[in-house]
Amino acid sequence: MRPLAGAAVVAMVLVSVVVLALAAPVFASNAHPSESEIETLLVCPTCHETLDESNSAVAQQMKTEIRKRISEGWTKQQILDEMVASFGPGVLSTPATHGFDLLAWALPIGGIGVGALALGGGAWYWTRQGRRGTGPDAGDEDDGMDPELERLVDDELARFDP
Repeated sequence: MRPLAGAAVVAMVLVSVVVLALAAPVFASNAHPSESEIETLLVCPTCHETLDESNSAVAQQMKTEIRKRISEGWTKQQILDEMVASFGPGVLSTPATHGFDLLAWALPIGGIGVGALALGGGAWYWTRQGRRGTGPDAGDEDDGMDPELERLVDDELARFDP
């Protein structure tokens, strides 16, 4: 039992090292953001395009302010907070994930879920209806074909059988 406990500790240490190594760029990005990274997160208030795509005067002014703040050593969140304070929450390219803005994420996902359930329920009902024989022809053993016509069809089909 002792070797297993040692192996578990080694595995936990390795997993921790891998997680920290993968998380390091995220933390570094927040501490030292790039200009293009922030420009994709913000929208021009006049043309409603992301800053990296917009060439409006306001977008150029915002880009200049972003470059200035990055050179001063501001974090990504500080720059975003300043832009929201200056231009309002509509300047963010993605809605916040808390409060009322959470609806912008929840409603489409919920709608897709409800639609999938409705389609699945409809398909389930449709397939069960056919198996139970509850359709419009349920209980009707006679297919409605005239016996003489049915005999002629059978004769014609028999000609094609080898």
